[in-house]
Amino acid sequence: MILKNISIINYKNIHAAKLAFSPKINCLIGNNGEGKTNLLDAVYYLSFCHSSFTNIDGHVMSHGQDFFVIEGNYLAESGDEENIYVGMKRGKAKHFRRNKKDYRKFSQHIGFIPLIFVSPSDSILVEGGGEERRKLMDVVIAQYDHVYIDALSRYNKALQQRNALLKMETEPDITLMELWEQEMAEQGEIVYQKRDEFVSKLVPIFQEIYQHISGLQETVSLRYVSHCQRGPLLEVIQRDRFKDRAVGYSLHGIHRDDLEMLLDDYPMKREGSQGQTKTFVLALKLAQFDFLRRTASNTTPLLLLDDIFDKLDSQRVEQIVQLVSGDNFGQIFITDTNREHLDKILRHSRQDYKLFDVVGGEINERSRADV
Repeated sequence: MILKNISIINYKNIHAAKLAFSPKINCLIGNNGEGKTNLLDAVYYLSFCHSSFTNIDGHVMSHGQDFFVIEGNYLAESGDEENIYVGMKRGKAKHFRRNKKDYRKFSQHIGFIPLIFVSPSDSILVEGGGEERRKLMDVVIAQYDHVYIDALSRYNKALQQRNALLKMETEPDITLMELWEQEMAEQGEIVYQKRDEFVSKLVPIFQEIYQHISGLQETVSLRYVSHCQRGPLLEVIQRDRFKDRAVGYSLHGIHRDDLEMLLDDYPMKREGSQGQTKTFVLALKLAQFDFLRRTASNTTPLLLLDDIFDKLDSQRVEQIVQLVSGDNFGQIFITDTNREHLDKILRHSRQDYKLFDVVGGEINERSRADV
């Protein structure tokens, strides 16, 4: 999938922008806080129906404005032209349209424009709690498997209903409790199987990319941990119902799954340096890209790389440059405050490219004479 051009009105600090992109490499240059990441986030929005940083749509509107609009024109692998539009007035429901037709459910759009976004905030995958790592699995699997989206949605609804019963001051209806537990178990087993399959296929790809970037200096791995591994999920959920009632929420289920991140068989969170942590997360995201490229209806994802070179030594920067400059990637959007890094990528690549300057939310393409 190629994003040919985009129109943005009142999205964060970008008040108005109309941009035509290269089908290969698009470099955004500017100081921190000027709006480079906001442009990438607008591209992300057109894939996922929400911002990468918040699910509250009102928060992405420019200050003092009452609406925002993002519109992108794409070229699919099939050669078909696709128009994606999102618009929202403050206090109103947003409209998300493909070729001028509103989606009945936003989930129908997920996966149509596969995308991987790599940003400095991804360090939370290592440093944060299990919720962030579950989200990482969810974001990738949802882009190629709509059964997964449905099962996860049904599970979360059943979990919410069971938790409401657990919080009741009076003794809850046991029949109703069992009904929601059975739904949690049935849908949770589906989610578990798909997460387990995803992780087992992702690990060798991830390890190969990490070794390429790090120069074989250390070994890394991922270990999926789930309550489903303790036996039939229904039994696991019901086993500690008394404890659940005491605390007022469900202690067991796939909502407590985690993805252990290991460096030389030790927790990355405890052992990894800043450079190793950043390499780990970048390799993980690039592995997800490669995985999606093979699974998402044979559609090459968009790759958004936001300020990825900070805190990396020169050797790792060089390996990343060689990697993303190759032919395995489709359209790339990359931001940096350091022109030197982007020049290295362009020198290594024989691909078409465009350069954009970003200052105070204004984005202007640099002419080839100025490059």
